[in-house]
Amino acid sequence: MRKDTGQVFRIEDYRPCDYTIPRTRLTFALDARETLVTAELEVARRDDVAPGTPLVLDGDELDLVSLAIDGKAADEAAFEAGPQGLTLSRPPRGKTFRLTVVTRLDPARNGALMGLYRSNGVWCTQCEPEGFRRITYFLDRPDMLSVYTVRIEADGAQAPLLLSNGNPVESGALAGGRHYAVWHDPFPKPSYLFALVAGDLATLADEFVTMSGRRIALAIHVEHGKQARAAYAMDALKRSMRWDEKVFGLEYDLDVFNIVAVSDFNMGAMENKGLNVFNDKYVLADEATATDADFANIEAIIAHEYFHNWTGNRITCRDWFQLCLKEGLTVFRDHEFSADMRSHAVKRIAEVRTLRAHQFPEDQGPLAHPVRPRRYREINNFYTATVYEKGSEVVRMIRTILGAEAFRAGLKLYLSRHDGEAATIEDFIRAFEDASGRDLSQFSLWYHQAGTPNLAVTAAHDAAAGEFTVEIEQSVPPTPSESRKRLMHIPLAFGLVGPDGRDIEPEAVEGAAVENGVIHVRKRKHTVRFRGVAQRPALSLNRGFSAPITLTMERKPQDLIFLARRDGDLVARWQALNTLFTDALIRGYRAVRAQEKVRFDDALSAAAGEIADDEALEPSWRALALTLPAEADIAREIGADIDPDAIFAAREGLVDAIAARNGDVFSRLYGRLADSGPFSPDAASAGRRALRNVLLSYLSAGEAGPALAAGQFGAATNMTDKAAALTVLAHRFPGHEETVAALAAFEARHGDDPLVLDKWYQTQATVPGASAVELVEALTRHRGFSLANPNRVRALIGTFSTMNQTGFHRADGAGYRLFARVVLEIEKRNPQLAARLATALRSWRSLEPTRQAAAREALMTLAAPKDLSSDLRDIVERTLA
Repeated sequence: MRKDTGQVFRIEDYRPCDYTIPRTRLTFALDARETLVTAELEVARRDDVAPGTPLVLDGDELDLVSLAIDGKAADEAAFEAGPQGLTLSRPPRGKTFRLTVVTRLDPARNGALMGLYRSNGVWCTQCEPEGFRRITYFLDRPDMLSVYTVRIEADGAQAPLLLSNGNPVESGALAGGRHYAVWHDPFPKPSYLFALVAGDLATLADEFVTMSGRRIALAIHVEHGKQARAAYAMDALKRSMRWDEKVFGLEYDLDVFNIVAVSDFNMGAMENKGLNVFNDKYVLADEATATDADFANIEAIIAHEYFHNWTGNRITCRDWFQLCLKEGLTVFRDHEFSADMRSHAVKRIAEVRTLRAHQFPEDQGPLAHPVRPRRYREINNFYTATVYEKGSEVVRMIRTILGAEAFRAGLKLYLSRHDGEAATIEDFIRAFEDASGRDLSQFSLWYHQAGTPNLAVTAAHDAAAGEFTVEIEQSVPPTPSESRKRLMHIPLAFGLVGPDGRDIEPEAVEGAAVENGVIHVRKRKHTVRFRGVAQRPALSLNRGFSAPITLTMERKPQDLIFLARRDGDLVARWQALNTLFTDALIRGYRAVRAQEKVRFDDALSAAAGEIADDEALEPSWRALALTLPAEADIAREIGADIDPDAIFAAREGLVDAIAARNGDVFSRLYGRLADSGPFSPDAASAGRRALRNVLLSYLSAGEAGPALAAGQFGAATNMTDKAAALTVLAHRFPGHEETVAALAAFEARHGDDPLVLDKWYQTQATVPGASAVELVEALTRHRGFSLANPNRVRALIGTFSTMNQTGFHRADGAGYRLFARVVLEIEKRNPQLAARLATALRSWRSLEPTRQAAAREALMTLAAPKDLSSDLRDIVERTLA
């Protein structure tokens, strides 16, 4: 485990390596007790580097067996090697030489799950960002591109399957029941994209014919007996390959494409060239074990990792500061794919909800950083919502500003200009500028400046002059190490909605550049005048969520209700209703804090019922529209002195009010939406189930709630409906006989399937109220739970700390104390997982004083150990700063 040294890496310190490694040949002698790795490196000194300049290779907990230079054992006086690195102080003075390094590994004891490790008998690697240095000494950085040839040797019974990057070259038998396979990847790649898998796995095979007629062998490798559950993942892979050809003209470039599902994995998946390694959660699915959300996640993540073949692999990032170059762009691509496969409006709303739930708090707290960071202590901690989700939003805004045609031209230029290179954000922006002739220098601040911009908006209508005036003022709040902010270029999509629900087209616009329904906000203040507007319109702003910003605007409730009913942009229509819900919940929260009676406007409840019953709207959109803002969303909007119990009480009150107003409508719809045919994970079917289950959550507020939810649980023929009913029972009726019976039945049916049992953990981890702490602590001792498995930890501890506002933030601090104790236990073997869990405390300063003090005490507990890993110490110290 790498300990914190206090070193800070800065983007301005970047310089190319003195040496390159054009070719790398690796031989793995895999064994249950130990593994020997032989790395033959062709090393070349750069032309501008003096002969004899020392070669410094990265390492992490390595055990060196031998070192040879040009086939001869290295003089011990010529090098210095330790667990964390190897320095060749007197390298050969020639331009090139061959370095042969032999290291000894113990994959079975590698609990960090970085480098080469063993999961359920399968050897597996994870090298991004800096795991390759746990395998052999190397120039382990993303700009070090090398052509890899890999030979794997293993016992034939233990590991009949031997996989690596690229194409298979040869295989055969060895003495003693062992065998080997050789793989060659012709495309230069950085070490973080290296992959190896060896084990006894079952295979689901298929084929894809590219647009040029090449036949690609596809294979998904899973645990024996689970091949059928990989069928949807295979279908998603083939659809994503075809989509990338159709939309971007990008064809797959190897002869084979392999996916391996493993049960111990720190991330969701990894895009290693030609050999994607996946958390099995994002591969395995069928109607009995996976929800509709699982199917959608599998579709998106399979596509995401495949799309990396071009945006990440063929063109990688020069250094880790450019991480958003591959991740933000590829998230944008997978979002577009999912929207084409499902519903554009529904997908966009889901993206907005994710951004607000995860990235906005990041931008508003002590862990805020630009999309492209300028400095870091531990790169593992920058795989964040800012890099991924906000990075995707920045790419989307480029398309909004340039238009679809110019955007495609810019992306095509970027891909052709930098194929086979390690690029930067500047390279990316320049390609769009060159293709479009537009200056994006002000816009590029989105990459360099942290914080969520706010637009303060006022509007007025002059009926006599036929003029509608909109005042816009932009600001960006201060963030850590950034108190002064520069003006951003914000593309603000808008509509002037007339009384009949149709957009009004003004005769003229002045005060800002307006193109294709987008106001380009570039200055501190804009006064935008729309002429020829005879009737007062309802102002629809940030349509399609055209920019990741917040809006401050005083609007009458009747205007928002009108937009919720009539706005032609479905994202803005959802936003209007969501704003109404948010405002009502904040008023309810303040009433609870003041110990006053909570009252909700009946017009809001009536609007919710009308929308639920509007058959012109797709069910999936109605499901999202009826879903109230989460407790964490309300806390974010309130901002300070947060009492989670009061938020919960207000939210429950609004649920009850909407249910009471619309009971008959909801009951009729609930019955009509019941599945009558065979299960399908398609978007339309999933949308009907989503709406029905949202209605169940409202209908359960009545006296018949336990019987209704228990009835759905018992009759459910798919995991989506079963899990939704179980959640209603556990959350609304904890301890009720129907709840106890359902939890026991679920465990009895799925107790031997860890991925399904995770849903059981998640359901109980989110049971609201003070008793959740003891429940979660008891579940850490459950026979199916293990702190060594990231999926189990995320399902129980991660869910509890991020999604149970009343339990985790219990006023006496018990939730924080349990959390700190578990995180420190996890940190001993898996620092990366521990650090990601610790981010749950990032908003501790927004809590009311008693909880704030208890949360700070938990952070001090996490910071106390002297031998803390760099991963966890970085997060804790920044959170406390």
